[in-house]
Amino acid sequence: MFLCCWLTLGALIPVTLSINPGVKVKLTEKGLEYGRQLGMASIQQRLKTIKVPDFSGTQKVSPIGKVQYSLSNMQIVDVGLPKSAVDLVPGTGVRLSIGNAFISLHGNWRVKYLRIIKDSGSFDLKVSALTVTTSIAIKSDETGRPTVSSVNCAANVGSASIKFHGGASWLYNLFKNFIDKALRNALQKQICPLVADAVSDLNPQLKTLNVVAKVDQYAEIEYSMVTSPTVSSSSIDLSLKGEFYNIGKHQEPPFSPAAFSLPPQINNMLYLGLSAFTADSAAFVYNRAGLLSLYITDDMIPKGSPIRLNTKTFGVFIPQVAKRFPGLMMKLLVKTVKNPVITFEPNNVTTQATGTVTAYAIQPNATLSPLFVLNLETSVSAQVFVSGMRLAGAVSLNKMDLTLGTSYVGEFQVRSLDNIFQMVLKVVVIPKLNVQLAKGYPLPTLGKMKLVNTQLQVLKDYMLIGTDVQFSS
Repeated sequence: MFLCCWLTLGALIPVTLSINPGVKVKLTEKGLEYGRQLGMASIQQRLKTIKVPDFSGTQKVSPIGKVQYSLSNMQIVDVGLPKSAVDLVPGTGVRLSIGNAFISLHGNWRVKYLRIIKDSGSFDLKVSALTVTTSIAIKSDETGRPTVSSVNCAANVGSASIKFHGGASWLYNLFKNFIDKALRNALQKQICPLVADAVSDLNPQLKTLNVVAKVDQYAEIEYSMVTSPTVSSSSIDLSLKGEFYNIGKHQEPPFSPAAFSLPPQINNMLYLGLSAFTADSAAFVYNRAGLLSLYITDDMIPKGSPIRLNTKTFGVFIPQVAKRFPGLMMKLLVKTVKNPVITFEPNNVTTQATGTVTAYAIQPNATLSPLFVLNLETSVSAQVFVSGMRLAGAVSLNKMDLTLGTSYVGEFQVRSLDNIFQMVLKVVVIPKLNVQLAKGYPLPTLGKMKLVNTQLQVLKDYMLIGTDVQFSS
């Protein structure tokens, strides 16, 4: 409908603490225009449901005298809305105006005069120069989703013309001005309630808004608003929380979103700014859930690789390993020791991660004997893209730095292991990470909404998605 585009991504729920948002949304005039086109179809259908009740009365017609009349079976046959507009009212909201509209209806007439003479026929009425103006009020329901309603509605019928068919229709021509006025009043009373119904038709669809969107079995992302929407003369700007949480346990991270602003944009209907805070909160959630760790065994290494996870291979670089644990397979535990930090710079997304690698020898009875612990500093670059209604990505290794944390096999040169661990990161750890990143996380959505003509830019401290939208029935 005419507000779906911005309500889709607005998640208009009660305002909480005034904090910086993790996600910003800008709906442009182009987006409002698309919404207007959708909305007019709904309003037109609603106006076609106008019911004009039968009515009758008595009118003096010279020289006949009193004429009893009745109008019945009146049905709308056509509604036209050739001119409409949705305007932004800075600091207030949205105003819908409809002009030069018309409504045509058909009905039956019946008269009785001179006590005994009866006649009947049909008539056609066309109401033109119809104007409607209404403002849209936006509130929140008990679930934190938006509800909309029409307020301050005014409808005015500019003119009407009636044409009678059959029988003594000349009688009606004598008092058709009276009939015109009665029918116009009957129609005018119903227009604003039906426009209000058309606006309310949005509400069932708005209940599909993913204010809290499940990402996977571990995490969800919240899109509640942190401040009221800002309406300017050219756009509606929304500030959303955009924060990841562990499912069932919402704990705030030890960092807060930094302020950022979206640049003026006009080419697309909708713009989404996703800050580094949103990405960092995801890293915090997955690290807290213990998911940023991985056991690596030899069967995860490509079969054609000359480097194997066993004490023979590592014994080439650390002779003590082969001497003390001859002929044993090995296992590595790679895990983060603090939250990864994600940085957005123009055309570049990087992640700095600090972790450890613990190497074990696997004894014949399956117990693990620790060999050494290495401190691991890595930097990866990310390619980010929109896939359907999700934001997805893939990373590649920039650099890696190893230092010795603890050794259980004596001193050795850590640098000699660089090639082994670069291979482990590139062929095991990063591919597994990319499988998860390819699944993406959900963007705010509403019903059967689709993004089209989507472009993504990485800017300082945030990424900007510009897109048009389509709604399918």
